[in-house]
Amino acid sequence: MDKKLTLSLNEKIIETAKHYAKSNNISLSKLIESYLGTLTKKEKKESEITPLVKSLSGVISIENDIDIKDEYTEYLMEKYK
Repeated sequence: MDKKLTLSLNEKIIETAKHYAKSNNISLSKLIESYLGTLTKKEKKESEITPLVKSLSGVISIENDIDIKDEYTEYLMEKYK
């Protein structure tokens, strides 16, 4: 069941949104409804890990005693000499 809602928004934003909705062949009401539906959706999808990423997982191993910050600092110092 649809229900009426009154909003107070910046005039420029309203005009820009109307133009966007018109250029995408959708009503401003449906545009806002879609946005709010997406924004308030309770169930968030986890991004799917592609087979390529799965195959690369664990390819590189790092020694436990390496200080990553020190390594990165050395890398940057060498890069910007």
